[in-house]
Amino acid sequence: MSVSRTRRRRLTARAAGTVGAMALVLGATMAPAGAATPHTGKPHTGKGSGAVVPDAPMTDSAGGPVGGPADDTAVARAQAAANGGSTQGGTAGLPHVHAGPVGSNVVRSVTPVIPAPTGPYQVGTVNLHLVDKTRYDPWVPTYPPRELMVQLWYPTVAATGHQLAPWLQSLAGSHFLQSWKVKPGTVTLPTTAGHLGAPVDTKLGKLPVVLYSTGFHSDRSQGTTLAEDLASRGFLVVEIDSTHDAEEVQFPGNRLELETAASAKYTLTVRSADAKFVVNELALIAKGTDPDVDHAPLPAGLAGDIDMSRIGMFGWSLGGPTVMDAMALDPRIAAGADLDGELYGPVLSQNLKRPILLFGASYHDRREDGSWATFWAHQTGPRYELKLAGTQHLTFSDYAIMFGQAGAQFGLKPAQIQADLGTLNLNRAFLIERTYLAAYFDVALHITNNPLMNGPSKSFPEISFIR
Repeated sequence: MSVSRTRRRRLTARAAGTVGAMALVLGATMAPAGAATPHTGKPHTGKGSGAVVPDAPMTDSAGGPVGGPADDTAVARAQAAANGGSTQGGTAGLPHVHAGPVGSNVVRSVTPVIPAPTGPYQVGTVNLHLVDKTRYDPWVPTYPPRELMVQLWYPTVAATGHQLAPWLQSLAGSHFLQSWKVKPGTVTLPTTAGHLGAPVDTKLGKLPVVLYSTGFHSDRSQGTTLAEDLASRGFLVVEIDSTHDAEEVQFPGNRLELETAASAKYTLTVRSADAKFVVNELALIAKGTDPDVDHAPLPAGLAGDIDMSRIGMFGWSLGGPTVMDAMALDPRIAAGADLDGELYGPVLSQNLKRPILLFGASYHDRREDGSWATFWAHQTGPRYELKLAGTQHLTFSDYAIMFGQAGAQFGLKPAQIQADLGTLNLNRAFLIERTYLAAYFDVALHITNNPLMNGPSKSFPEISFIR
């Protein structure tokens, strides 16, 4: 078992008395008895060669699943409740608003700020409401068609007059803060760099595509810092919200869908099928069709400017194994990147024959994680493994924005913030993550020969290449 996974479970277990870890740790739950087989859209019968009946995952002594993911929302909450660590946080360089004076019960109000994208282009964004009529939703007992919200990020040169998109829409944002028991009025969620509905910069030609999959029971917003930066560098980034797996997903008409119990193994299968469906929808857009079921207009210039021959995917935590499973399911996904996610399932022994990146926190590499070692040994395509010193699991997500800038409002002490985010200056961590993720997709999708992927760089001594 990897150090990272063991540590995250230990933190969750330590928080049991404070936040009810038995409710937080991924439980031995099952999909509904009649849930849909995600690749066929047919209800489960438990009989016949095509049936896929998810089993309740076994648990280890710490209460975590064997061969399945940790619940990333639960992990974040458990780490926030855990004690220990130094009082020197890794949040220097970001606006870090503390509680009021010593002895005061006042918690000041703060609006976290997402670091500005580093690429040369302004960023546009649009939300799409998609329905896959070929599959049932396995988490809803009435078996409706599978329904998703996705968010597109892309370069634009005509942002004037287009409102900046919120980090989370209003109902989803309210639920997020309430679920963290943040006192009303103490945190205003940030806006993003994405201008809603702005036209695509068509002078750049067809845009390479990168999909994003987030952590278990997290929402797509956790990838915003990375997604909007890739868009500012000329990529079309598609963040996928996994409905009823994500903590909250807001649909048009102020409808909010919340997470439900989900089998760990089956969740991965559903997510991978979601990714394949989204690629299918992108192919329709590339041909001029608007797949949004509410007929919301696409940004001008998007149709015809999608490069379906250059599709990559990256994911954080459970999003990491989702990437590799989706690549095994859909050969159109030409390159994948796993951000600090332990791998599991049949893909461990499969040769994807395509570029892969394993990007770990300070304690996570294939020398510590047997799943990475096993997977690595089977790959014959280009493969890279990076490790970022001074970071923790949550540093690869927008939890770092929330905790780094509004730690007191989320009820965190400085020692707890370090336990969540590590010791590396967060502005520096974001810069490195953004730079290397873009460099990897530059190379893996044959955009340009970025020399950063050739080996260690004196400009980024925090990065180790694991050979």
